[in-house]
Amino acid sequence: MSASAQAPGRARPPHPGTPGAGAGAEGGGAPPPAPPGSHRRPLAVTGAIAASAVAGTGVALLTTLTAIGWITAPHPGFGNGLPGVLRTAITLWLAAHHVAFALHGAGQIGMLPLGLLLIPGALLWHAGRWVVRSGKVARLQHVGYAALALALPYAMLSAALALAARSSLAAPSLTQAVIGPFLTALVAGGLGGAHALAPWRRLAGRLPDRSRSVTMGMLTTLGLLTAAGAVLAGGSLAVHLGQVRALTDSLSPGLAGSALLLLAELAYLPNAIVWAVAYSLGPGFAFGAGTFVAPTGSALGAMPAFPMLAALPAGRGVPGWLSLIVLAVPYLAAVAGGVLTVRIMPTPMLEAAPLWGFVSGAASGCVVGVLAAFAGGPLGSGRLAAVGPSGWQVTLIAVLEMGVTAAVAAGATNWLMLRHTAAGCRSAGAAAASPAPAGEDRADVYHGPVLVDETDDAGGHRIYLDPWAGDRDPGPG
Repeated sequence: MSASAQAPGRARPPHPGTPGAGAGAEGGGAPPPAPPGSHRRPLAVTGAIAASAVAGTGVALLTTLTAIGWITAPHPGFGNGLPGVLRTAITLWLAAHHVAFALHGAGQIGMLPLGLLLIPGALLWHAGRWVVRSGKVARLQHVGYAALALALPYAMLSAALALAARSSLAAPSLTQAVIGPFLTALVAGGLGGAHALAPWRRLAGRLPDRSRSVTMGMLTTLGLLTAAGAVLAGGSLAVHLGQVRALTDSLSPGLAGSALLLLAELAYLPNAIVWAVAYSLGPGFAFGAGTFVAPTGSALGAMPAFPMLAALPAGRGVPGWLSLIVLAVPYLAAVAGGVLTVRIMPTPMLEAAPLWGFVSGAASGCVVGVLAAFAGGPLGSGRLAAVGPSGWQVTLIAVLEMGVTAAVAAGATNWLMLRHTAAGCRSAGAAAASPAPAGEDRADVYHGPVLVDETDDAGGHRIYLDPWAGDRDPGPG
């Protein structure tokens, strides 16, 4: 005699491929339908499908555009017909992921527009959302696994495309063909997957308290730096607008050429903003060996005929009063980030607030340094082998400047908040001790900030036991 271990109505459907899977329970009847999601694909398979779809879509789109250009204006530079068109399209797709490539007899080309990252980034954003929804990911801490399931096959596909695109004219960097697409898919796919769970406002509430305060402080600092860099780059372009127009007219690009030139300038606009941020931090950037552009002055050599380069300051650069304002921008941004870090989550430990402020500012500096490293690169093997800001110099100076400034701002803000809290508690105690007038409620006399004790490892909930409670005399009765 045997009894089923499963509850009535919850019988598990037979696994496909097992013996008797198509037979009924009794008498050859049809098995009950499987509940939705019972045969869900593994997350790795879902990520591989999404990665293949993104890579295939991008290469197909660029192949179509390259073929149109080859048909309308055929040139021998495309190589052996359609195979050369396909290799050119793959090279452009890899360049959109900031993958450098070596030209035969010209050296390495690594100064690539960051604006092209928007194309694969948008595709990977939607791919990350699809992976999270198809994989039934419900927790924010599990989105990283979905992003990794998308990034790993995407990097392997990019490496295979880099090997297929090699020719006697151009050869993409295999190392960067793995690192660049992997980071792009990890960041864009992860952000898209996180947004698939909830809107940004609700996602911030799902983060732990301390992680949320540091993240919001870092994003505030980066947002202010980006806005200041955009204003600085746009202002310099507006000041040198006459030179930009003269250089554009000297090229005589025509209608189609003007459109392509405008698209190229828009693609390099993020590079210009990152260069402006490096300029405001102090180290500036270079445009060729032996050149530099910094708030203290500039020394430039022969420049390529690209209209946006006419906006670079030459000689003494900006006036002295303006250079002081430019140099003060990173400090002001770090102050705002440090203040917000403590405002979101104050702490009664005076030594903890500067630490978390420094973490917020240092994280912002690391992000700026990574962007500075990607915003530059070589333009051949000659004098223009060094173009753009130095990644390690920008990282070191940004971490020191913004980390220390954010630490001081966070410590001062936390101290002021503690004083305000203590004063509010004293006034609330005095008000509670005094008799309340008729009809007045003392419950809302003071609403101070919520302080979080860094030494509390029990989440604010503790149970205190009296070890001598059982030895006491209960007394009469």
